[in-house]
Amino acid sequence: MANHKSAKKRSRQTFKRTQINKSILSKIKTSLNKFNALISSNDSEALKKSWSSLNSTLARAAKKGLIKKQYVARKLSSLSNQLKNIS
Repeated sequence: MANHKSAKKRSRQTFKRTQINKSILSKIKTSLNKFNALISSNDSEALKKSWSSLNSTLARAAKKGLIKKQYVARKLSSLSNQLKNIS
């Protein structure tokens, strides 16, 4: 455990930041799973909503530095190709 006041504060900040990052990464995984499930069901309207939500969460995570921009670009490219093949 930290002994100095600043180290205690840093420890609290790290804990809070870790919780926030975990929740964002969990949202990404959840939205990816929902999108993949909707691809197999061929529900076009729900797919469009899911696509915009997924795009938004991935972009936000990349902006904060949680995931790399190249990963986002690659993932969105492959998912948009799947979406085009269905439509």
